[in-house]
Amino acid sequence: MELKQIILVRKDLNMDKGKLASQCAHASVDVIFKSDKKIVEDWRKQGMKKSILKVENKNDLLKYLDMAKKAGLKTSLITDAGRTFFDGTSTTTCGAIGPDEENKIDAVTGNLKLY
Repeated sequence: MELKQIILVRKDLNMDKGKLASQCAHASVDVIFKSDKKIVEDWRKQGMKKSILKVENKNDLLKYLDMAKKAGLKTSLITDAGRTFFDGTSTTTCGAIGPDEENKIDAVTGNLKLY
């Protein structure tokens, strides 16, 4: 059973590389805290496969995370406080799905492109 994790990032925000990397890290770690420990351990042993995928905007992000939840997958939604990049505005930036079975995640996000 191949396991993976997906990070969904909003394309419309045009985050710089550093901000994007930190937001993806927040999403990855946050969803792991919610995940089954056995799945996380198996995922670690397999090399922690993950992909960063792009979504158009906040509505798309929320749509895909909702679809994942309905499919029984663990998810995380990240909202940046706006202290450094978004001029003091709280902004939902990205989300994560899994780790879980690759085919379950692909059923939800298989049509999305790599970031």
